[in-house]
Amino acid sequence: MRTERKLSIVIPVYNEEGALRPLYDALIRGMDNCAGLGIGDFEIWFVSDGSTDGSEAIIRTLIRDDSRVKLIAFRSNFGKATALQAGFRRVEGDIIVTMDADLQDDPSEIRDMVEKLDEGFDMVSGWKVNRQDPLEKRLPSKLFNGVTAALSGVKLHDFNCGFKAYRKEVVDGIDVYGELHRYIPVLASRKGFRIAEIPVTNHKREFGKSKYGAERYLRGLFDSLTTSFLLRYYDRPMHFFGKIGLFLLIAGIVICGALTAEWFMGHSIGGRPLLILGILCVILGVQSISTGFIGDLIVDATFKNRSDESSIREIVVSERAPAEGEGA
Repeated sequence: MRTERKLSIVIPVYNEEGALRPLYDALIRGMDNCAGLGIGDFEIWFVSDGSTDGSEAIIRTLIRDDSRVKLIAFRSNFGKATALQAGFRRVEGDIIVTMDADLQDDPSEIRDMVEKLDEGFDMVSGWKVNRQDPLEKRLPSKLFNGVTAALSGVKLHDFNCGFKAYRKEVVDGIDVYGELHRYIPVLASRKGFRIAEIPVTNHKREFGKSKYGAERYLRGLFDSLTTSFLLRYYDRPMHFFGKIGLFLLIAGIVICGALTAEWFMGHSIGGRPLLILGILCVILGVQSISTGFIGDLIVDATFKNRSDESSIREIVVSERAPAEGEGA
C-alpha cells in the first residue's frame, strides 16, 4: 500500500490579479486528478514578488476560503529566483511542484509529473514542445537552451520552463539566487539527483503581460557561465585558478630563464619587451594560484548563505481549522 504524501505547490506572483482565481480553480481540479497517487494532502504557496496590483488581495480572499492556501509577500520585486527560494524554505510537502501564475501551465498535468517521479526520478522538468509565445521569444530561448545543455552536460530541451516537480530533498539541497531559477536542473544534477523531462502543454497567455524583456538573455548568458563554473569547480576552485596560474608561472619562468642565460652571455636585456612579459606572467601566475588557495578557504560562497528573510514583508496562513474533507 502506497504511503500517503503531501504535495506543495509554489507559485511566484507578480501582478497577475486576473489569472489568480482561475488558476486556483484549475489547481483544485488538478489535485482532484491526482487521486490514486498517494497524495493525502496539499498546500498552495503564492509568493507575491512585490505585486502592486490586486494580486495580494485576491490571495488573501483565497486564504480565508481555503486553509491550504498560503502567502509570502515581499517588500519589493526581487525576482523569480528569490521567490522560489522563499517558497522552497517553507514548504512542508514530500513533493514540490513549481509553476507560473499566468495560466500558461496546465495544473491537470501535475499528475503526469508525480507519476514520472514515482518511476525513480528526483526531479521532473516540463518541456513546452508547442510554445505559445512570439517568435522573438522562442528563437533566443532555443539558442539559450542549446548553449546551456552544451555547457552543463545536462541534456534537457527546455531549461526555461517553470513547470517542474521535485522531491523535497532536491529543493533542500540547492540554493537559488540571481537568475539561477533557469538552471535548477543543472544545480540539481551537480548534487547527483536524477532528472527527467516530459512534454507539457503551454497555453497562450490570456491575462496580464510578460514580465521579461530582452535584457534577460544577457543576464542569462552571464548566469550560464556562472552555473557552468559552479558545476565544475564549486568545491575545488584551485582546479580552475591553479591550472591558469601554473601555465602562466611556467611560461614566465621559461621566458625569464632564457633572458637570464642571454644576460650571462653578455647580451643586454633591460629594454626588451619580452622581459616585461616574462615578469608579468610570473606575477599573474602567482596571483592566480593564490586566488585558488583563497577560493578553497571560502568555498561556501556568500550567496549560498544569503537569507531571504529581510526581503519578506509578511507571511500569511489561515488560522482556521480545515472543513471536513477539505484536506482530502
